[in-house]
Amino acid sequence: MSPGRIALVAWIFAILLSFGLLSGLLGRRVEGVLPSSGELPMLAVVAVALLMSLVLTIRWARAAAVAGGSERAGGARRRFLLGALGAGSGIVATFAAAIFPNRRWFSVTGENIFLVKPRYKADVARDEWVGSRVTGYRRLGRTEALVSDISLGSGAGTGGRQTEAVAREAIERGINYFDTAPDYSETGSEHRLGQAMKGLRDKMFVATKFCLPNGHLGLGTSVEGYVEAVEGSLRRLQTDRIDLVHVHSCDSVERLMDERLHEAFDRLKSAGKARFLGVSTHTPNLEEVADAAIESDRFDVMMLAYHFGAWPRLAEIIDRAAAKDIGIVGMKTLRGSKHHFLSWTPDERDSFTQASFKWVLSNPGVACLVISLWESAQLDEFLYASGKELRPRDQAILERYRELTTRDYCRPHCGVCLDRCTEGLPIHDILRQRMYFEDYGAQKEGMRLYAALEKDASVCASCAEPCATACPFGLEIPARLRDAHALLAPGPVAHAGVGADPR
Repeated sequence: MSPGRIALVAWIFAILLSFGLLSGLLGRRVEGVLPSSGELPMLAVVAVALLMSLVLTIRWARAAAVAGGSERAGGARRRFLLGALGAGSGIVATFAAAIFPNRRWFSVTGENIFLVKPRYKADVARDEWVGSRVTGYRRLGRTEALVSDISLGSGAGTGGRQTEAVAREAIERGINYFDTAPDYSETGSEHRLGQAMKGLRDKMFVATKFCLPNGHLGLGTSVEGYVEAVEGSLRRLQTDRIDLVHVHSCDSVERLMDERLHEAFDRLKSAGKARFLGVSTHTPNLEEVADAAIESDRFDVMMLAYHFGAWPRLAEIIDRAAAKDIGIVGMKTLRGSKHHFLSWTPDERDSFTQASFKWVLSNPGVACLVISLWESAQLDEFLYASGKELRPRDQAILERYRELTTRDYCRPHCGVCLDRCTEGLPIHDILRQRMYFEDYGAQKEGMRLYAALEKDASVCASCAEPCATACPFGLEIPARLRDAHALLAPGPVAHAGVGADPR
């Protein structure tokens, strides 16, 4: 083989190798994830491959020049350049097809494809927040565990950005309650938290879910299926026991009281593999599910979506749970997490997040709240609220937030619109996945969850819009659903009229 062909083959090989190795890394960088230490060898291999191909190219070009610029050498050079151009164009086209499948992707993340997103910035950064620690611990009902009032969640809102190092730092700062699930980052959350608590397991209270990496365990799951799901979590968390297993995102009493699920938990408890049973719920059926859980007296803990202005009956439900010594964990505490897009007065003492946490913890029936985070700066901000009282100024911040977001926030407790949809769409789920994409910056996770739906908002393109006036809070449901589809669905946008959200 001639030197020119060797150089061409080396160049094409280097481009293919670079693309193959870097595609996943580039995808994560689109999400704002820093390269991990395990990816550094990959970068080194890519750099060496590109360097070798460059050296071969230079050597061949010099050899061709020595040949006197003959017609043969010139033809070889032209063939090489054309081949390299073709290979490079193919790679660029493939990359573009993968990264820009819908027209809204660029407007949201395109500018950050080759740049890690800026580090997390608090709304009103203050020096006194730096190094904040947990200062409040509360009893988690009948479990008798004393848990950090602000604890570590790892749900979809992290977008896979939570790292082992940050989870370890959370422990060092006093957090002793981890909430995870197999379907958070497709088992990535359990793996990371398992690594983070190595050597510290006895200090931690760990909660996971009856769940699989690809979604919930539904009605009809066998006893063995439930047991195997928890045993998978045990392996990923590298522990011999789970402190708390929740019925995950429970939306019906039938799933809550599934006899197979309860038999599976009893087996796991007898084997010492699971200590306590819980339920997590944040659906329009929350009140019905919570009432049934309390009445059954089978559940040790309930994790409820709880924030200022949430379900009208939640305070009464929490009181009844406390009377039976059922521990309460708050989640979804930031009411949509839209605060980064609002204009706040610069002299506010505390951040919206701190005001929200203090409001939730002002209810003595709440043992702790879980919050998804992925940076040290968030630990600084969030833990500054630990152990602190709710003040009038905090309440004013929350009221201002309510005022600014009232026509923009889909309240998960509502569900009034669901019966108006002739297609039976899970409107609340679709708008929550849009929230992950836009407000949390978790684009990949929002798209993954949307793709898993049995039916998506593509049907809204030709719908008569019976839901248009269904929202008692004034949300423009049809427009928001169509726009959600434009954001979350791969491929061409289904409706030519879909535009950018006016917010």
